[in-house]
Amino acid sequence: MRFTVLTLFPELVETGFHTSITGRAAEKGLLSLRCINFRQYSDGGNGYVDDYPYGGGAGMVLQAPPIYRAYREAVGEGPRPRLVYMTPQGRVLDQALAKELAREEELYILCGHYEGVDERVLEEIATDRVSIGDYVLTGGELPALVLMDAVSRMVPGVLSNHESAGDESFMNGLLEYPQYTRPEVFLGRPVPEILKSGHHANIARWRRNESLRRTKEVRPDLLEAAELDRNDREFLADLEAEQETARK
Repeated sequence: MRFTVLTLFPELVETGFHTSITGRAAEKGLLSLRCINFRQYSDGGNGYVDDYPYGGGAGMVLQAPPIYRAYREAVGEGPRPRLVYMTPQGRVLDQALAKELAREEELYILCGHYEGVDERVLEEIATDRVSIGDYVLTGGELPALVLMDAVSRMVPGVLSNHESAGDESFMNGLLEYPQYTRPEVFLGRPVPEILKSGHHANIARWRRNESLRRTKEVRPDLLEAAELDRNDREFLADLEAEQETARK
């Protein structure tokens, strides 16, 4: 998987990417990163890449020409790549989108700044607009790192244990169950007995139930689309009854 990031702050992206799991995957050749500072493509090499917005208003807007020049040189004569513009106005990143993007051999990401990017260059080069949440940051570099991290975990071989992604939050439409490790007792709180039983079927059922419980408490909206069997529905019904009794 190859990432090409158009950014004013390549050092921020490179430092974040070459750390932890994505960094190790890059060392193995499973991932690669190319950062392009589009400031180097400013008009006449003057370093200016922003200007006042037409129509007035606060802030500055990134100009189209430097971004387009950087993009054209990076793409060369090859086919048009998939390019994601990180913006609060985009589709909210979720696990389904991360899996979809992970199927690309190469993914371009454009990091905006200031009040945004001239719409004309976005119309020309952006295939996707993606948000990491309903809030505003100072630039697109941190969202780009979030996107690359989420996508990279879906690339075969990136995670050392292939199954470690299978039970994580959102992978099966639910939030992940609670996790425990040593010591067996911490601040008077013991590890649940079921997890020490060695009974794999019972442990699997407990984990599924706890996943359902956590999802219902924190993200009940996810249950609407989750695939639930009879045991799941019975557990949720019992849980609802318990909660209703507690409210009385």
